[in-house]
Order: sequence, then structure tokens, then C-alpha cells
Amino acid sequence: MTDQAVETAGARLPETPVPENGFLGRARELKELRADIARAGLDTLAGRKAPRARVLLIAGRPGSGRTALAEELVRQLAGDYPDGVLRARLSEPDGTPVPVGRAARDLLTALELAAPAGAGEDELTGTLRDALAERRTLLLLDDAPGADHVDALLPDNAGCLVVAVAAGPLTGIPDVRPCTLGGLDTKSALDLLARRIGPVRITVDPRTAEGLVEQCQAQPTALVLAGGWLAAHPKAAVADLAKRLHADLDEAPGGAPFARVLRLVHDTLPDPAARLLRLLSLAPAGLVDPHTASALAGCSVGSARATLDEFAALGLLHAVESPLPQYEVPGCLLPVLERLAAVQDRPAELQLARARMLERTVRLLQSCRAITETDSPQARAKLLGMPRSLRFPTPRAAEDWLTLRRPALLAAARVAVADGEVDTLARRLLSQLVRAMAAHFGTRAAAPDLYGIHQLVLDVAERRELPREKAAALLNLADLDARTGRTAQALLRYRSALDAGRDANDPYATGRATESVGGAHLELGDYDRAADWFGRALAQRLARDERVEAARLYGRIAAAHTYAGRYGEAQRNWRAAVAGYRKEGDVAAQARALSELARVQEYAGRPEESLRTCQEAAEWARRADDVRLQAALQVRLADTLERLGDPAAARLHRQAAERMLGEEFPEFPGFPDVAEGLRLPHLPEVREDSRDGRDGGTVAPEPEHAANTYEIRSTSPKD
Repeated sequence: MTDQAVETAGARLPETPVPENGFLGRARELKELRADIARAGLDTLAGRKAPRARVLLIAGRPGSGRTALAEELVRQLAGDYPDGVLRARLSEPDGTPVPVGRAARDLLTALELAAPAGAGEDELTGTLRDALAERRTLLLLDDAPGADHVDALLPDNAGCLVVAVAAGPLTGIPDVRPCTLGGLDTKSALDLLARRIGPVRITVDPRTAEGLVEQCQAQPTALVLAGGWLAAHPKAAVADLAKRLHADLDEAPGGAPFARVLRLVHDTLPDPAARLLRLLSLAPAGLVDPHTASALAGCSVGSARATLDEFAALGLLHAVESPLPQYEVPGCLLPVLERLAAVQDRPAELQLARARMLERTVRLLQSCRAITETDSPQARAKLLGMPRSLRFPTPRAAEDWLTLRRPALLAAARVAVADGEVDTLARRLLSQLVRAMAAHFGTRAAAPDLYGIHQLVLDVAERRELPREKAAALLNLADLDARTGRTAQALLRYRSALDAGRDANDPYATGRATESVGGAHLELGDYDRAADWFGRALAQRLARDERVEAARLYGRIAAAHTYAGRYGEAQRNWRAAVAGYRKEGDVAAQARALSELARVQEYAGRPEESLRTCQEAAEWARRADDVRLQAALQVRLADTLERLGDPAAARLHRQAAERMLGEEFPEFPGFPDVAEGLRLPHLPEVREDSRDGRDGGTVAPEPEHAANTYEIRSTSPKD
């Protein structure tokens, strides 16, 4: 659709005033619901304390205004619940139930409480119930698909209240009386029309207006659409619309009233605008912004926004309150738009529109990530090469966009692979989404969302028998499992990733998995197996002449031997690591390896050797200009000198360390591990006060594995 076509569509839809947002009617229903709160429940009648929150159920068909009634009830009751209001939608716009775990996590996020990435449904719902046990909170659970979803999220706290919205009764939850909605009363329905078109056309023909209300069955959605159509056609009488709807009913009897009005509105739109309206059924999660509409229609962003504003004036979209323009397609309208698109648009056209939308999303994510890479000339050049409409003015603006569009972006990721195909576009979308989230939120903060993306890819890779994608997803999932303490589960996934990497003949994936298996054994305390697996990974690196990686693996083998108390083996491997870093000219890494060698020498009861090695490490740290490492080594020297009976020299070294960092060190400070800046997950950090090397903690840094791009090269991760 051309820009001119969309502008023409906007010209034929005259601007209309946005109606008030005040709530109309439903006085009886609101009174019944409020009375139901105070009604004695079955537990109270039996003399027992209510163990769970009271549930108020608003039941009705789509388009009956059930969500609007729930929101009005919540608005009236919010003051009685000092700990706030929580909202969750339990069904996707297409009717697919939202997993209970995802809904529980969203509610925990609203409470600003973190839950481990990959946590199961029971753990998440249990954490939510614990969080609400001492709170007086009001929960709105919209579009509940059934009793199971609501029951899993009920707080074990009678001080909370749950307002559930569903199509029918929630059989299985005791003591719930549904408030079933029909149409509005006639006066409220006429007032709703008058808000859209003014009172004149209703006053001059009140009987016809009442007949129109009857044709719409007094459903709020149908009346809003009817009022929008009349507002866009100021010369049309109410009788004209009533006749059109009556003719449509004769041609296609049955169906919801709002569906008939929507078809009428669609048929009277200009062709370009009608086509865009149908294509909105492709918007992920029913959320659309000007960029999404622009990509779907193939027009400019400005023209798309003008048309979206017109749709909002017609009642076809709801404007979402946010700093950026964003709209929501009412859930009850999506199935009708999908049917219209299936009838009037060819499958190839729909596929092309979806591809354009995903491509635009990929480019926005690229821009969103590139603006954070201020030190990269390549990123700046790529950013400047993008059209101005795709660029973000500041990193903060990019982060705000990513935050606001997060639900739609995650839905787009699910849609991209819903048919089981992980094609190039889907891979790029997943890659850029992962990278943008990691760049703006950090891998740890974004871990729950990333876990879902990796799990999605794993499911598709297994179904489609794609070993490379399977290996990448398993490695990423295992990294997240290991970070949240599920080391045994991570080990199983690393072993599966190793098998998948071998099937794909991917040296990078197999090497990464082999080393990670060793890291998992190390965390589980199986030091012999850890050293064995690190040795296998070392052999692979040596065979490919990857000297820096080989030197690092010598360090990991040494760490495993240190934990096992085999200090002779540990020293030999640290010396091999030092030699490897020296050959590669990596001064900082050489200094760290020497510092760890000094640590092991001290464990082995050789303080004089440890002192000399530590002094050598301090000299290399000075050459590397690593102030923190120099300070840590000064403290190490102080401790060693104290053990050798020279407290005066020890005091001088400790004072030097304090001057370097401008802070006072504790008596037994922690010490940076050897792989600082080069490390992989699960590298052990032996504490300074650990004489046998067995009681140290473990480091859980950001994973270096870049296979989350799902575009893995055969020998190295894609940048």
C-alpha cells in the first residue's frame, strides 16, 4: 500500500472527538459484586477461618464489556487494598491459554520480586503465594480459560481479593457465584451512542436508535463500533446504519452483533485502510505500533500512525497508555479480522506481510542494540546506514522501546517459529532479541525471558531434527540452569549438547559442551571427572592450535587438582598456563596465572616459593597496569610474610594495597580468580582462608557462550 493510498484512506475518515472514558451502566451488577465481598462464605458459616482469597467472577461472552466492568470494580475497590492491584491476562488474544508459570512470573515481576530463570510452575506459584501471604492485594485475572488457571494463582490469604473474568463458570473453585453479563440497559446503551455521535441524531429518531440498540443486543463493543461508524459518517442517519445491519443479518444470519458491525465498518473503509485493518490480525499479542502497521501495509511510519489514530477513533483499536504510541486490537475482534483476511487476502500476501513485519522488528532490534555499542566503529557505521525512522536518539529511548514492546516482541518470537520452521528470518529475530535484551537489561536480569526463547528454539529444533540449533539452545539453557543452582540439570543438558554438537559436526559446540561438562562436575564436587573433561577439552583446543584457549584450560585443570588436594599436578598445569600466556604475549593473563600458582604453592606448604612467585606476579601485574590485581597481590604478599614471621614487611604491603584502591582491606580478602576477564562459568575461586582448597565458593560470571545467536559458525561464535 502506498503512502498516498493510506493518506487518502485517512482523508475519507474525518477526525472525530475521542469519547470520554467514563464508565456507563452496570449499576446492578456492581452492587451485586460489592455485596458478594461481604457475603459470608462457606468456611465462615462452618465456623472456620477462610483459608484463601475470595473470588469474584464476572462471566460473559466476548464483546459484553466484561473486562470494562472488572476494571471499574477494581477502580472502586483499589483504596481498600493498600498493597496495590495486580493484573494478569490468562489467555492470548487468539484464545490460547497463557501458561500458569508465565502468568505467575509476570505477577512476581509486578511485585518487583525475582524468580530463578527456568523455575517450574509449582515453584513460581508457590513463590507468588508466599509473596501475597502477608499482603492485602487486589488481583484482576482477565480472560481466564478455566478454573485450573485461576486456582493455581489464588493467594492463601483471606485479606486478598481476586476478580476473575471468564466466559463461563469456574467449576472447581468453591464459593464462587458468577455475575453473568447480558446487554446494557437501554438508557446506558443510548448514552454510549450519544457519547460517540452527540444527542441530536438520537433525539430526532429515538425509536430507530432503540432499534439499533436492540440489533446490537446492547453489547458495548457493538455499540462502540456502531457509534464510531456514525461519527465517521456525519450525514448518515441512525436509520441508515440500522438498515445496513438488518440487510447483513438477512444475508448471514447468526453471529455476534459486534462481528456484523465490524464487517460493515470494514466494508465501508477505503481498500487500503480495509486491507491494513485485516492485516492487524497478524500483530503479535494483538499489540500494534506505527512501525508494525507500516511494515504490514508497506507504507511510511507517519501514514501508518495516522491510519491507526483513525481506527482508534472508530473504536477498532484501544490506545495503550505509554510514552510511545501503541495500540491494542480488542481480543473479540481478532477472530473476525482473521476470517476476513483468510477470505479476502491470498496466503502469499499474508505471508509476505508477516515477513515484512518480522524484518522490521529485526532491524529495530539491531538499532536498539547498536546504540549501546558506543565504542564500536562498526556499530556506529551500521547505525548511520539505517533509515532515520529506525534509529533511536539515545540508549535510554531504545531501552524504553524495548521495555514497552517486550510482550509483543516475545509474542513475535513465538509466532516466528510456531509453524516449526527455524528459517533465516526467525533465526535473526531470535538472535537480535537475545542480544538486545542482554545489552540493555543484562543477561542476569533478562534470564527469564531468554530461558523461554531458548526453550522455544529447543522444542522446534528437536521437532525438526536440527542438531546445530539444538546444541545452541541446550548450551544456553544449561548455562542458565547452572547459574540458578540447578547444576545436575545443567550437566544433563551439557551432555545432550555435546551429542548434538557431534551430530552437527560443529567443533565449537562440542568444545564448549565438553568444557562445560567439566565445569558442572567441578561444581558438583567430582574433581576427578572435572579434570578428565577439562583434559578432553584441552586436547580439542590443542588439535586446533588454539593456544590462548589451551592456556586457559590448563588453568581449569589446575583448579580441579587444587580442589582435590593434588597440589603437584596443580602446579604443573599452572606452569603450563603461564608458559602458554607468555608465548601469546598476554601479560595480564600471565600475571593472574602466576598469582594462582603462588596460591597453590602456599597450599602445598612452600611459603618461600610462593613468596617469590607472588613477587613475580606483582611485577607482571604492574606491566599490565592492572591495579586491582596489584593490590590483591600486595595483600597476598602481606599474608605470606606474616606467616613467615615478618609482620613489619607485611604491614607495608598491606598499606600499599590500601593506597592503590583507596580503601581498607578486610583481614582475609577475597582474591580475583585466574580467569578474570577470560573466565568461563563455574570456574572455582579458592578463598584466601582456605588451606586445603576445598571450601572456596564458585564464580558465576556472564556466560561467554554466544551460541544464543542460533547462527553458529563451525569454529567460533558469530559476532
